[in-house]
Amino acid sequence: MNVMTKPATTEVDPISLQVIRGAFETIAEEMGHVLYRMSFSSIIRESQDLGAGLFDTDYNTLCESESTPMHIGSIPGYLRGIEETLEDGEWFEGDVVVHNHPYHGASHTPDLAIVVPVFYKGRLVGFAGNTAHHVDIGAATPGLIIDVPDVFAEGMLLAGVKLYRKGKANTGMWNYIRMNSRAAQQLISDIEAQVASARLGAKRFVELIEKYGEDVVFGAANQLMDYSERMTRQRLSEIPDGDYEAEGFLDDDGRNRGQPLKVKVTVKVRGDAVEVDLSGSADQTPTAYNVPFEGSTKVAAFAAFRKLLLDTATSEMRVPSNEGSFRPIKVTAPLGSIFNPKFPASAEARFTQCNRMIDLIIRALAPVLPETVIAGSSASISFAAYSGVRPSGDYWVFLEVNEGAYGGRPRSDGPDAIDNLMANTRNNPLEDLAMHIPMICDRYELRDDVPPGAGEFRGGIGVVKSQRVLTPGFITHESERHTEAPWGIFGGHEGAVGKCLLYNYASPDDVTEMHSKFSGLEVKADDVMAYYSPNGGGFGNPLNRPAKKVLEDVLDGFCTVKHAHDAYGVVIDLEEETVDIEATNKLREKMQRQN
Repeated sequence: MNVMTKPATTEVDPISLQVIRGAFETIAEEMGHVLYRMSFSSIIRESQDLGAGLFDTDYNTLCESESTPMHIGSIPGYLRGIEETLEDGEWFEGDVVVHNHPYHGASHTPDLAIVVPVFYKGRLVGFAGNTAHHVDIGAATPGLIIDVPDVFAEGMLLAGVKLYRKGKANTGMWNYIRMNSRAAQQLISDIEAQVASARLGAKRFVELIEKYGEDVVFGAANQLMDYSERMTRQRLSEIPDGDYEAEGFLDDDGRNRGQPLKVKVTVKVRGDAVEVDLSGSADQTPTAYNVPFEGSTKVAAFAAFRKLLLDTATSEMRVPSNEGSFRPIKVTAPLGSIFNPKFPASAEARFTQCNRMIDLIIRALAPVLPETVIAGSSASISFAAYSGVRPSGDYWVFLEVNEGAYGGRPRSDGPDAIDNLMANTRNNPLEDLAMHIPMICDRYELRDDVPPGAGEFRGGIGVVKSQRVLTPGFITHESERHTEAPWGIFGGHEGAVGKCLLYNYASPDDVTEMHSKFSGLEVKADDVMAYYSPNGGGFGNPLNRPAKKVLEDVLDGFCTVKHAHDAYGVVIDLEEETVDIEATNKLREKMQRQN
């Protein structure tokens, strides 16, 4: 039965607190490992586009797996949405729920959540849950969608649906899911992996309670959340009170070309709390290029401040990833805007907006956090869906996330060819692609057509990836930043915009430059899509970059001799592979005077 009597909690001593904290984190990691190791689709198995964790009956995050921030931070929203829509209206032991409705808390429709209730001595005490991005849920175009009229074109909408009720499978629902996907076997197998992961999490949660006692475990959970909140507030209180603004423009909505979409961020710091106000951003779009407020907009803001204030590499002590770090952060977005659309607007293609929002939060706070912020990153994502029909009549569908680059940092260059800000999925091995999908990767390397943003610490270098389909098929591509380059900071130069090219392998000179977003493009066998991700912006005055580092970049092919001269004031003898120190000093002195 759905009995949620709150356990009495106990003040836990420091040693026991750390032991239980370690147990929570281990459970979340084990859940994540089971999920991606059991999955069949490469987007979960290889890219690890997933999240897993444990939650109390108030839907607080108790622990989260080390995976994509967008996933785990969204599950409390899913849980609140399930409460609104739950089949039978209550939980029973043995229940397994699937949920993906973007107007009931989900991050977006392809991210299915699987939630298992945790019962202890007949009482509901919490939840084990996970989310993962699925290959195809029967949308208007295979794999991904952008140019569609409403949320109903996104595929299966599942709200509080029980796949198992009291341990018994809902065969009708399983059959419904199987019959409404172009990649049915992968979808079913991946959902089964999610079920196994969530059930394991529930089992481990009960074992933890049995070992230490319910009051101790939940007492520790509350103390850990309070600690994370306290540390977040402490760091926020170090930022001077004020309203900090930044704005930028997204390319378009995937249909109405040449109509950029404004993103405006106002960060309002008051004492030990902060509000991210998105007022002034574009109105919602008529395509799927909108962001679910509960499941994505809010989560992006949470992730931004955890990155800025609680980064594990720069913090003196590690702060647990749980609900406490979210409490001091408020998010505001007007209803009917791109970050808070009205039902039934479609909202599947929502990631690049979130990444740009984080990028702008960083930019807004740069004047007061100069030793913490970084320059502009790719702040996008290249999410491509390739698909076709085999001679057997079966669909093949492949989802791919391409890497970008970070901006330059206060003490080092921006990392190259890596997911950034809200994204941290892994790349998909080319061998895996060739084994399972009729495609070939013709090129996969660091971008070499334009340099990254110059700076004392240069921006990161994006990736170029050329994928060739071997059969007729379709491509849908969601990307951004083809018109507005990543920004430089503190004298650093801006980076480079991205681009996407289409051509046939037999005639590589006949090239079509594509928009950053397009849906259901019909392609022929041997057609190639070449994606160039944006390069990051530079941090600090380029004239302060050691000449030796500039030489190394030239020798590595990251910039030209001319760029070294014009941007860095470094004179290089390429034949001798040396720096002309005297000429460099004179040139830099001249450039300093001109500045």
